[in-house]
Amino acid sequence: MNLERDLRRAADIISDADSVTIVSHIDADGISTEAILAQALSREGIPLESVFVRQLEPMAMRHIPDDDSLKLFADLGAGQQALLESRGLTAEDVLILDHHVSQPCTTAYPMINCLDHGITRMSAAGLAYLVAKTLDPTNIDLAKLAVIGNVGDMMARENCGLVGPAREIVQDGVEYGNIIVQSRDLNCYGLSTRPVHICLGYCDEPYIDGISNNTNGALRFLERLGVELKNPRGGWLVWEELPFDDRRRIVSALAQHLIAHGQDTGRLLAETYIFPDEPERTPLRNASEYATLLNACGRWAKPRVGSSICRGMRGEAYREAEYMLGHHRSVIRDLLHYILDTGVTELSHLQYIHTGDRFPDTIVGIGAGMALSRLNWRKPIMVLSAMVDDPDLTKVSMRTNEWALSRGVDLQQALVEASASVGGAGGGHRIAAGAFIPRETEEEFVDGVNRVLKRQFAAAGQDDR
Repeated sequence: MNLERDLRRAADIISDADSVTIVSHIDADGISTEAILAQALSREGIPLESVFVRQLEPMAMRHIPDDDSLKLFADLGAGQQALLESRGLTAEDVLILDHHVSQPCTTAYPMINCLDHGITRMSAAGLAYLVAKTLDPTNIDLAKLAVIGNVGDMMARENCGLVGPAREIVQDGVEYGNIIVQSRDLNCYGLSTRPVHICLGYCDEPYIDGISNNTNGALRFLERLGVELKNPRGGWLVWEELPFDDRRRIVSALAQHLIAHGQDTGRLLAETYIFPDEPERTPLRNASEYATLLNACGRWAKPRVGSSICRGMRGEAYREAEYMLGHHRSVIRDLLHYILDTGVTELSHLQYIHTGDRFPDTIVGIGAGMALSRLNWRKPIMVLSAMVDDPDLTKVSMRTNEWALSRGVDLQQALVEASASVGGAGGGHRIAAGAFIPRETEEEFVDGVNRVLKRQFAAAGQDDR
């Protein structure tokens, strides 16, 4: 299939619509996708309404208006086509923009899916941007939002930077002037907002002995280098504010430290994306931190606030987003401590914990990812949580790392297979995936996932357990 032809088809379907209902996901990718599409459609003078859903399931369908508008499903829909069909939506009613595995369906819904074109490192936001640019090349200013969505959906993680068509979108933003690329930057979160020693202390990929998970150790390391870490007023500097020579000296010392401890330096540096039109020392300055802000909005039931931020609104919307980000981090910190203090149950090829209803099911995956480096990082981690609004269901979130991916692990495939065997449904990506399963099948499901992971390791010739 030809991507350009499909993009043109999608643009024509949108242009011919009298009105559009955008149905999108609540995470950073879904929010940035909606913001791209909403702005592009508004510029075309097309009336639109947006609906955000945590997952596309029967209960969520009641939020989708029963009218003549084109239903534009973004960052979801590919794996739920049977649901759309069961609700009486025809091929003329629907357009799907997605990057998840498709579900077979008798209705030939018009769909553009990155995977159909061999593109595995681009999110829905990237696809939405390409559609917007096809509608009107002047939508090049929206490339910035596509980068946020791509980074937020971990499309830059495996290669320490965006690649392929997602990287070409970055270049659009560079040409427009609202993206600066730092080609060989420190591969850490918080480069624009966190004091340098705290930034290093939270670095877990690569895991740096004596520094990762140890902010005091990170501070001592930096002090030994003689790097000035405070500004003339006594405030802590962030990485972005350090002189280039100091940054280079720190990176060189970190590389030597990794080598001395027999560790690989391959993931020490990464490409990062800075937005010069945003205020310094704010989460809006850096693609990964901007994405976390959007995730906070979505996970705490305020995706429209995140969408407003993406459209340039600040003031009250930004203050609300900042509050949610602070709350988000606080609860995730509590979740992380709970996982570590309670401990996980280890099976042969995974480790898992059930958090019950102690934490919102929307954030348990984030906590799982943060906990992995502090546990047995060779085994994917699974967190099960109760669904407060549906006590018959259990939410499942899994995370792994690049080490496991290189040894054949595919969490998306594992959860799809294991959840289907117990009457549930799963999806996601190789490195991060989720599922919903009947509560009474939890034990059977966990064992099923463990078996699939064992098979994956064995198929790759990597099962040395």
